[in-house]
Amino acid sequence: MLLREATPTDADPVARLHADSWRRTYRGAFSDEYLDGDIDSERLAVWTERLTASPDSQFTLLATEGDQLLGFACSFGDEDPTWGTLVDNLHVAPEGSGKGLGRRLLADSALWAEQHYPGGFYLWVLDQNAHARRFYEHIGARNEGPEQVATPDGGEVTQLRYVWPTIDSLRTFASESG
Repeated sequence: MLLREATPTDADPVARLHADSWRRTYRGAFSDEYLDGDIDSERLAVWTERLTASPDSQFTLLATEGDQLLGFACSFGDEDPTWGTLVDNLHVAPEGSGKGLGRRLLADSALWAEQHYPGGFYLWVLDQNAHARRFYEHIGARNEGPEQVATPDGGEVTQLRYVWPTIDSLRTFASESG
């Protein structure tokens, strides 16, 4: 397995994994019509833009095996003055599940943030995503509370802010939890 920074040529596989992950994970939070619709094109437009015109504060890390994308994380350094760097996306393909990829992607993203944007490290997770919430709690994150947000299909969901008190606390815990 190789961890490497994403390039503009990675937009298509990243978008496909992102759309697939949403379809597998967000049933009941997003409408079936939306999830069964053309979210592949929508995600491709997002990732093409992100990977071709990315700000210096964006870091997108891929986990690959051969030509296969197994997972990715996208972070935005110093996104919030209180909470620090935002992990905007963390997605692992079913083929990569159970291999510690989520921990490795988060730990390496935390290392990048620690070098460039010292401070906190956080992400948002849908309240209904119990599996992800348990994972984040297992690697040292704490739930800092809910927020209601609009979904891309016009609905509304509750998301929870999960925070690591310091970037070093995540990096250390994620590395030791292997």
